[in-house]
Amino acid sequence: MTLSEIKRILPELNELYFELPNGERVPQHFHVTEVGTIHKHFIDCGGTERKESVANFQLWSAEDHDHRLAPQKLHSIIELSEKVLGMQDLPIEVEYQSETIGKFGLDFNGSHFLLTSKHTDCLAKDNCGIPAPKQKVSLASIGKQEDACCTPGGGCC
Repeated sequence: MTLSEIKRILPELNELYFELPNGERVPQHFHVTEVGTIHKHFIDCGGTERKESVANFQLWSAEDHDHRLAPQKLHSIIELSEKVLGMQDLPIEVEYQSETIGKFGLDFNGSHFLLTSKHTDCLAKDNCGIPAPKQKVSLASIGKQEDACCTPGGGCC
């Protein structure tokens, strides 16, 4: 999800809910303690220089159980961040405290936001000797393709 996407969704909501990948909800009294941009400039394991940027939201829960962040307030925080920081329409990454700071993607299911799992990956599989995943083919579909090919006028002979 990008900044422009969340800004389109927020005005339609009455309440903000964020759900973790395990189905638990972030406590309703969460705060958005940071909105910013994170730039990553690196070299992958194949020696290719890369640059990535994300809009970063940090969610935090304290003991102020009566606190509720309204969707309109988050919208205004995002707009202020865009203005002051010159933020572009970037993909959103969310930080949330668990055993350590977790980094999540962000999605929306029509009623609330979903913190989605992020995974590491090799960006230079060809340089590292990692084979491409094998294509899974149903044996039943192979027979059907041959039948379609080997009919009069099918062009296989």
